[in-house]
Amino acid sequence: MRQLCQKAAFGAILAALMLGFPTLAMQSRTPVNVASLGPQVGESVPDFTLPDQNGTARTLESILGPNGAILLFHRSADW
Repeated sequence: MRQLCQKAAFGAILAALMLGFPTLAMQSRTPVNVASLGPQVGESVPDFTLPDQNGTARTLESILGPNGAILLFHRSADW
């Protein structure tokens, strides 16, 4: 009987976590105005010098190829 109660309690807690937390997280988010975050698709970017994943300094000129370049800025988890 005790194991049955423990399983039921665990199930209730798990259900509360799965149903409750996503709802709370969605309510606290505010809309993001993507147009205010920097250059948009198709726009030119200013000259820059930034480190790549290996710490080597890269400039806009150094990464441009004959057809241009695609820039992807990814925020890492350890920032």
